[in-house]
Amino acid sequence: MLTKAQTDMRVTMIPAKPKEEISGGIDTIKRVAAYCRVSTDQDDQINSYEAQCSFFTECIDSHEGWKKVKVFADEGITGTQAKKRPEFMKMLRYCRQGRIDIILAKSFSRFARNTVESIQYVRELKSLGIAVIFDKENINTLEQTDEMLITLFSWFAQAESESISKNVTWGIRRSFEQGNFSMHYSTTLGYERGEDGEPKIVPEEAETIRMIYSMFLDGSSYRDIAKALTEQGRKKASGKTDWTHANVMSILKNEKYAGDALLQKTYVTDCISKKTKKNTGELPMYLVTDHHAAIIDRNTFKRAQVEISRRSCIKKASGKNAVDDQGKYSAKYALTNLMFCEECGAPYRRTTWTAKGYKEIVWRCVSRLEIGKKKCKHSPTLHEESLHRAIVDAINDFCDVREKVKAVLKESVQRTIAPEGKTLAQLEKLKKEMNDEVSRLLDLTLRENDYTKYDSEFKRLSDEIEKINEQIRTEQEKLTERSVSADTMQTILDRIENTNFQLTEYDDVMTRGFIERITVIDKHTIKIQFKGGYETVQTLD
Repeated sequence: MLTKAQTDMRVTMIPAKPKEEISGGIDTIKRVAAYCRVSTDQDDQINSYEAQCSFFTECIDSHEGWKKVKVFADEGITGTQAKKRPEFMKMLRYCRQGRIDIILAKSFSRFARNTVESIQYVRELKSLGIAVIFDKENINTLEQTDEMLITLFSWFAQAESESISKNVTWGIRRSFEQGNFSMHYSTTLGYERGEDGEPKIVPEEAETIRMIYSMFLDGSSYRDIAKALTEQGRKKASGKTDWTHANVMSILKNEKYAGDALLQKTYVTDCISKKTKKNTGELPMYLVTDHHAAIIDRNTFKRAQVEISRRSCIKKASGKNAVDDQGKYSAKYALTNLMFCEECGAPYRRTTWTAKGYKEIVWRCVSRLEIGKKKCKHSPTLHEESLHRAIVDAINDFCDVREKVKAVLKESVQRTIAPEGKTLAQLEKLKKEMNDEVSRLLDLTLRENDYTKYDSEFKRLSDEIEKINEQIRTEQEKLTERSVSADTMQTILDRIENTNFQLTEYDDVMTRGFIERITVIDKHTIKIQFKGGYETVQTLD
């Protein structure tokens, strides 16, 4: 901390130079500016924004031969990048315009915390004949012939910034480990801060969230959902009503609507560039379950994630001549995403035939349509009316076997829930026993002062623990898959219970809701696989 006596640095810090050297024999007044910056609020007033401005103003005004240009001050702004300090950049413009002769700064850490930028700007100012005087380090850059000292101090300043950044990051990650996080209410639709400080559901906004999930699981595309929301004038978190497919997708992927919170999805690469990257495994993530009140149940959220994955996995028709983006999910026609060619595996596409002024809707294999017979020789063209009749018959026939299907599904749900092999709890117990054994061996090693005696045992235990960790990861994945599968089957059961299967005409919604896949075998035959596993072969008339 500088005392009043220490502030009188004018005589010793800037030794007199021959006037001829400075100004060609003309006695000139030095135009002096100061730069100060305060990164955080501090109780110590000498480091405060106001105190630094006052200190430099007094210093310049009391020094004979100096004339104050301006005190440039960035308040509460990080110092790692000059471009993010407007007053610093303004000071540089003054220098380049020849309006400043000397710059005063309290220390390197206040001037810059980025070594590269610090040296860059000091060199530029030096080439312009402008001195930078650092009070704490007692350095005048015009007098310093060896840049090593300047580089060293700059490195210390950058190291200080990185240390502060790491401390802050550590605190945030420690908070994540404990399951603590703050909801960003301004960007999260459906919640507001309650009187107790916890997330509180906003009923009207929650209705919008539920509508999005319902439409999506009923087969609507992201764009169709966005269009419906916009037409209804439903508000986003920002208060606007112009929905996009990206807005819809973001809500469908947000685990917070199921009452959970996945922490550390992104991370900052370093304190200098401050670039944010998606965390794809570089750092641990923390899933906090049942953190707050859910707007949708976890079953619905899981089914949405499965559906998102399914739609994203729909591939384009292969082949260099395939110019159609048929692989993209389409909500317009249910069969677009359900019907496939048995010969080549490509999806079928709806198209219109025109002959002698008469139009007819047909379905054709995309590979055959885009590439020709060299890709798919025997795939048939199916007339839509005949195809629809066959599907209606299949759904109505499904009604006759619904009780049998329900029994099979219930058995499948129970079988899916039941664990196979060692359970997660058993594996965790085994891992704990292994870790206890490692601790015991460590105690023996220290007691006997022999660091090689138990090497083979340590290696064996290490290998065993790694195998158990892999089994735990696999079991956790299976557990998630079993849970999603059971939830999906239960949803199908509920749908069977509450649906009237006696259709009189084709229905896209019913087709999406109950049919998993349709395989075109030949021009007279299709195989229909219902969700839950039931299959039937239908003949086209």
